[in-house]
Amino acid sequence: MSESGSAPNEVRPEVVEAIVGVLRGDDTADLPQGATAAEKAAAKDAYLSEFLAERGKRDRQSHAWELLLTRSYDEPPTWRQIFDDLTPEVHAELGELYDVLPAGAQEEYARRFGVPSTV
Repeated sequence: MSESGSAPNEVRPEVVEAIVGVLRGDDTADLPQGATAAEKAAAKDAYLSEFLAERGKRDRQSHAWELLLTRSYDEPPTWRQIFDDLTPEVHAELGELYDVLPAGAQEEYARRFGVPSTV
């Protein structure tokens, strides 16, 4: 048993969560004393997985915007106008990106095509 009273390979979820919080920018005073190597590794894995998932989401959001904004407009367009200017192929691709579309685009997509079954 280590000083913290836990086995060296035991992973306490609250400790992992606290370490992840500090990696996200929380106060280092919130770091628990006596974190095991296994807990530190689990926190690093959790943080990196979260980071990669967020990066993937941002990449998908950027792609959705590229599809939505295919031309410039003299006046700010409505979602209806934007969707009217898109091809059926783009509509299909936007269905695959539905979960990352802006709320207005989701509403217009759902009005025209329904909510995709993949959501």
